[in-house]
Amino acid sequence: MGEGRYGPYQVVVRSASSTFMVDEPFGTGGLGSGPTPFDLLSASLGSCSLLTMRCYATEREWPLERLVVRVSHGRPALASKDRFLKEIHMVGALTAVQVHALLDVAMRCPVHLTMARGSDIETRLIQGTDMLDTAIGRGTHMRLMKEACENRGVSDDRTTR
Repeated sequence: MGEGRYGPYQVVVRSASSTFMVDEPFGTGGLGSGPTPFDLLSASLGSCSLLTMRCYATEREWPLERLVVRVSHGRPALASKDRFLKEIHMVGALTAVQVHALLDVAMRCPVHLTMARGSDIETRLIQGTDMLDTAIGRGTHMRLMKEACENRGVSDDRTTR
């Protein structure tokens, strides 16, 4: 990540698969040239939940036609605990057991677990060398998502379509 060229809060993010901008909204001093860091955190939670549910339903050949996940974030003050609301809409001829299983796996997706458990964060100052402006991809997400889809006491109704 590096600072953008045009705005005081603009950041260029390079991930293993893409490059994009992060910024603050126009009315708050930014240029609105990309999502905010909390937008990205919310998007990470929602997209991971959606992908994990989709993987789970596809592997079981369940009739899940469409998924929509909306995540909102709030925190009244810096010292307050963050709250994320994850709303899920499913379309398809799913049984109640299948819906329950999909909701359960949405709460076991890698990003949900990371956020719910908290994380240890280490910060290091690098001096005297140029840091490469490249991203390192480790392919960890897909492995963890597949692990979340493993049957862990959740009813596995493959025959109901």
